[in-house]
Amino acid sequence: MALTCVAISDTHCRHGEVELPLADVLIHAGDFLSRGHEQELRLFVDWFVSRPHRHKIIIAGNHDRCLQHRPALAEAFDRPGTHYLLDSGVSVEGVSFWGSPWTPEFFNWAFMLPRGEALAAKWALIPEDTAVVITHGPPHGVGDRCYDGRHAGCKALAARLAVVEPQVHVCGHIHEGYGAGVVGSTTVINASTCDRRYRPINPPVVFEVEPT
Repeated sequence: MALTCVAISDTHCRHGEVELPLADVLIHAGDFLSRGHEQELRLFVDWFVSRPHRHKIIIAGNHDRCLQHRPALAEAFDRPGTHYLLDSGVSVEGVSFWGSPWTPEFFNWAFMLPRGEALAAKWALIPEDTAVVITHGPPHGVGDRCYDGRHAGCKALAARLAVVEPQVHVCGHIHEGYGAGVVGSTTVINASTCDRRYRPINPPVVFEVEPT
């Protein structure tokens, strides 16, 4: 039986303003914090783990600085049914998920690496039998168009997705890239909740995924 998932991303401490539909799995693709402080994290965790969804999966983003500087803080997500993924995966009712926070280097944010080999090494860790890939940033060419028309996505990630061919790829990071597209057999969803002005106006994205 298919799992129903609801995806959000880039809530930037405005999670309390988001109306979440019920689903089997709640996915957050990073940037749940604003300044990246531990106090923000504590408030967010209390909200996230109390959501009624049976399963909750989350990765960090470039604003979530405290989780890179103090990785042990991620233990706050260690609650029944909640999974914090850091270049790691989890199987949920027969569906395999893989999550990674890395994005191409841009100023001095968290979880960033130079384009090219460094990022390709991270994407090489994605198992080829993954059904749902969750990364903070989008692949090049889909959900990555900035307000000035530039594509900010990662080419190495796009190349790896072409090999893995997951059913769904969930991302965020580029707020103005919100929406869904299709690349080959993969549905790519940029689930950014906040728009370019950091207003949480983009609805959560609901989708189904089949067990593999």
